[in-house]
Parts: sequence; structure tokens; C-alpha cells
Amino acid sequence: MSFTLIVVLFILLIIVGTSFMGY
Repeated sequence: MSFTLIVVLFILLIIVGTSFMGY
């Protein structure tokens, strides 16, 4: 895996997580 792919997945996880929590 490339490092950029991991970073993108991590950012998407944060965005989805914050949206799910209502922030």
C-alpha cells in the first residue's frame, strides 16, 4: 500500500465519523 492511500482513507474516516456524530 502507498502512504498516500492510507492518509486518504484516514481523512475520509474522520469526515464520516464527525458527520455521523453531528459535528
